[in-house]
Amino acid sequence: MKRAFTLIELLVVIAIIAILAAILFPVFAQARAKARQTSCVSNARQVGMSVVMYAQDYDEGMPIFHAYNTQPPANVAGHLGVEVALFPYVKAVAVFRCPDDNGGPVPAESPSNVEYGGCSDIPGKGRSYWECYGSSYRFTRCTFSTVAGVSVQNNIVETRNAVVTLAQFVEPANTRIMRDEMLPWFAPPFDRDGSKYEYFPYYYKQWHAQGGTIIFADGHAKFLVAGGQFDETLCDPEATKKFSVSGWSCD
Repeated sequence: MKRAFTLIELLVVIAIIAILAAILFPVFAQARAKARQTSCVSNARQVGMSVVMYAQDYDEGMPIFHAYNTQPPANVAGHLGVEVALFPYVKAVAVFRCPDDNGGPVPAESPSNVEYGGCSDIPGKGRSYWECYGSSYRFTRCTFSTVAGVSVQNNIVETRNAVVTLAQFVEPANTRIMRDEMLPWFAPPFDRDGSKYEYFPYYYKQWHAQGGTIIFADGHAKFLVAGGQFDETLCDPEATKKFSVSGWSCD
């Protein structure tokens, strides 16, 4: 005679499965997050090395600065972005994408067609920085060559000249040339009014949960996990700290 499971036995099995799921699901989520983090850093390293190779091919000159341009859009002929100049060294536009790139909201009161490059979130979906501007990584303006009448940011032509070469970097291993656009310590709980990092509450959107990817002038990339680490990085060839009492100096 075959014996069937009793209701109590079934409930015990279900309870055990539920407990195992509660234990394992966070582990799986952490593993996926770690994998995305690793992929982001790997892509960043390729981008960093592409900058070094570009500079070596152009008498140590850094690429011409372009950022946040959508006229024409990313990945369309004529688009202006540092990633366009670096593409021959990486051969894949996906290298400029961080898997945790969740984009960022554009304030409704701001002229998104100019100031924010005309690239706001798609309701209910969002839009990554990579999709909007061609790169998840913010280019540090002071570490690239800015050419008046040629460099364009937010679809607005730059008016200053500043040629930058690799030889100018005092501390290349600690000077960031690119970084994830959104870093956890930019969030309102850490910088409530945006007075330190200028990522105001209506502008910030979380990417990585515990840190962010930074690309340095010597070509290496690193995942930093604390705002204090980030504050110790430099943002211009002359080794000036990232911000001063008067605010941002060169990002």
